[in-house]
Amino acid sequence: MALLFRGYYATSSSGYIMRTSAGMPVNGVYGFLKYLLDAIQTFKPTHVVCCWDMGSKTFRTEKFDNYKANRGPAPEELIPQFDLVKEVTASFNIPNVGVIGYEADDCIGTLASTYSPSTKVQILTGDHDILQLVNENTEVIIMKKGQSNYMVYTLETLMEEKSLTPAQIIDLKGLTGDTADNYPGVKGIGEKTATKLLMEYQDIAGILENLAALPKGVRAKIEAEIDMLHLSRDLATIRLDAPVACALEECGWSMEREKVISKFEELEFKGLMRLIV
Repeated sequence: MALLFRGYYATSSSGYIMRTSAGMPVNGVYGFLKYLLDAIQTFKPTHVVCCWDMGSKTFRTEKFDNYKANRGPAPEELIPQFDLVKEVTASFNIPNVGVIGYEADDCIGTLASTYSPSTKVQILTGDHDILQLVNENTEVIIMKKGQSNYMVYTLETLMEEKSLTPAQIIDLKGLTGDTADNYPGVKGIGEKTATKLLMEYQDIAGILENLAALPKGVRAKIEAEIDMLHLSRDLATIRLDAPVACALEECGWSMEREKVISKFEELEFKGLMRLIV
């Protein structure tokens, strides 16, 4: 979904919405495909699966009413593209995976934890929350601004850049909150302070065990927000047990060119034909 939204805004910033001759808006799908095909060309996966959010109501909104409540409705021209993009990915024989009540991240986390013991997993996203899924056999590829601009996170590069382990990414979010997802963490605790605390005390449990040793101001902020600290950590935790399954043999990258060309012709994607050689 992040790739679809990014594709939409990247191509609509000038006010022009790409449409088919029948009037169907397709700019988000067009941008999504450019990102997807570039990543496939760059990383050459043997298998591909795409995970989607399935509505705004999830177990997280049940736990915290204001979760993502700061987000306005999707642009009107993007709404019909939610189903259309799944049709397009299906034309590539890519499985579309999603579960009502869970976010795409939970589906990604569940599938990655299922696949990674036996095969290398690479997760393409724009969401730094997913860094918590990095392990010896799972890399997170963050899409940065610009075409073909990626940062690949391994255990080593994550530690080099952020001085944190994957598990500590969850604790970091518990402490700092997340403005994009609209949960507060501990008011007054920023990333720099949170990282310093985690480097010294390892995790939230270690920080709480050593409250008396913390600077008075930091201690007071944490003590005033204990419940929100635990709730924010829970909201930040990607579930690895979502009720989703997708057998690896169902995800093999096996594009049938004629099938894709047919879909591209339907959507008048002439400019993308060169990308499906």
